[in-house]
Amino acid sequence: MTPVLKSLLSGRMLVALLMGFSSGLPLLLTGSVLQAWMTEEGVDLGTIGLFALVGLPYTLKFLWAPLVDRFCLPFFGRRRGWLILIQVLLMVSISALGWTQPASSPLLVAVAAWLLTFFSASQDIVIDAYRREALSDRELGLGASLYVNGYRVGMLLASGGGLILADLISFTLVYQFMALFMLVGIVTTLLAPEPDAHAGSPTTLQQAVVQPFVDYFRRPDALLILLFILLYKLGDTMASHMTTPFYLDIGFSKTEIGAVVKLFGFWATIIGSIVGGVIILRTGIYRALWGFGVLQALSTAGFALLAQVGYSLPWLAGVIAFENLSAGMGTAAFVAFMASLTNRKFTATQYALLSSLMGVPRVIVAAPTGYFAEWLGWTVFFSACALIAIPGLVLLQRFRPWLHRDGDDQ
Repeated sequence: MTPVLKSLLSGRMLVALLMGFSSGLPLLLTGSVLQAWMTEEGVDLGTIGLFALVGLPYTLKFLWAPLVDRFCLPFFGRRRGWLILIQVLLMVSISALGWTQPASSPLLVAVAAWLLTFFSASQDIVIDAYRREALSDRELGLGASLYVNGYRVGMLLASGGGLILADLISFTLVYQFMALFMLVGIVTTLLAPEPDAHAGSPTTLQQAVVQPFVDYFRRPDALLILLFILLYKLGDTMASHMTTPFYLDIGFSKTEIGAVVKLFGFWATIIGSIVGGVIILRTGIYRALWGFGVLQALSTAGFALLAQVGYSLPWLAGVIAFENLSAGMGTAAFVAFMASLTNRKFTATQYALLSSLMGVPRVIVAAPTGYFAEWLGWTVFFSACALIAIPGLVLLQRFRPWLHRDGDDQ
């Protein structure tokens, strides 16, 4: 058995996949599923729009991540103890959200949704820390790809499956079913081994809060790394934010978009992240980030080409396949890169900081893309999004010496 196949079939990778599913499942239960429920109940659009704020815990999770690094619960170990507690509370919060009444008690719905996102973000903190500590540096790329695949399956089940079920049963029952699927994460946590605690882990709250940031910003390229995290997928994120209006504008029906973009594209992303993980295992993170970054830029330029071609299902399928394959590979490398940056003493806090920053383009920078598309037109807009990849790739060259020094290409 080859080393790659041996790693792929290991129990550690299965745990990464199932924990990814557990992380992805709750995300859209306060997003598209809740929006559909509120719309059906006649809640006004202004109120529905304000519910985007319940997602703030995902971008602020680094604020309470030090508690996870500092304190160890008296059962199941340092990581699994927190994880099992949070997953049980997450399961309860999903169920509780399902029993609220969006039309008559929107404030109660908001509280329940906020609790769900808080426990979901907290679960992400612990799972990210667990994956970093349970996998060797060489396995981070493959582990990241399987985690991302599990995450996307969880999202698809919650959004696609949840909305399909809502045509057959009440939204209240949909949320109860989704709560039951959290048992996948709970059983995985109970059966997974506890990773070894790293020597020098914080013993006081002051150490847990201050030392992770001191340790991170002590490195020479600390600020440039944060800038790279902001830039690497910026163009890809901006383009993705406007793809649905783009497809509709050039003549594709909602059914065609659902069949080609959502279902076909989903499997292309899954394949891309698996292939990306294997490539990272063979070539190292630096070369993977470079290659996948170039592919991401080219795939974004594919939308500009589609804008010139116009309505064509074969062209749409080709562009979607290329874009989702490259996005899956790029995300796997990106997640592995962030994990490799963390000090095992402060895994939860440092990874929470980096992943919170990763979400900034999605939340803030993507907001004005509609105005840019109107101003520039589709062809120029997508071409500009492709060119935005260049600064990140240029900046990546600065990290080559220490990525190689850390054994990236061994």
